[in-house]
Amino acid sequence: MEKPTKEKLARIAKDMAQVPFHGDIDGTASNLAPIVRLFPTWDLKEADGLWCAAFVYYCCTAAGFGIPYRPAECKTCHLAGCLGWEEYAIGDQRIEYHKGAEGYAPEAGDIVLYDRVFENKEHDHIGIVLEKRRRTILAAEGNVNNISGIIERPIDDHIRAYIRIPDGYRYRDE
Repeated sequence: MEKPTKEKLARIAKDMAQVPFHGDIDGTASNLAPIVRLFPTWDLKEADGLWCAAFVYYCCTAAGFGIPYRPAECKTCHLAGCLGWEEYAIGDQRIEYHKGAEGYAPEAGDIVLYDRVFENKEHDHIGIVLEKRRRTILAAEGNVNNISGIIERPIDDHIRAYIRIPDGYRYRDE
């Protein structure tokens, strides 16, 4: 089995964002079942319009990273929630966590947490960095108007944090 890497995660995220995945939009039934299936207490109706973090988890598992949907570090929610990703990254010392956009050079395969992108609240969105440009990042994101896509976003104060999962990472040795 090929070792999971952040480069592989970026490739998979790019491909998955272009499927595109979507919730119920314009009379077209949701195709989120493969993503939602990873969260046993969730269903398509609950996920509709709230699945950006679940998309990130789906891409991570497809890349081969061994991460449970609710690691012990997640105190308030599972990895279908942006806050769960932050709790997990801060709680597992093997994962790099960098607060804010300043002083960090994101790379393809890093996870980016956002504040106040769609709502005036913290932890409201998440994506996977595909490329860092001069003043922007290109990211694969789920649930942008209930559809996945590749989005260019400024490197600014909407970026809450970056998370880097190390190559070959498994939550627990198996």
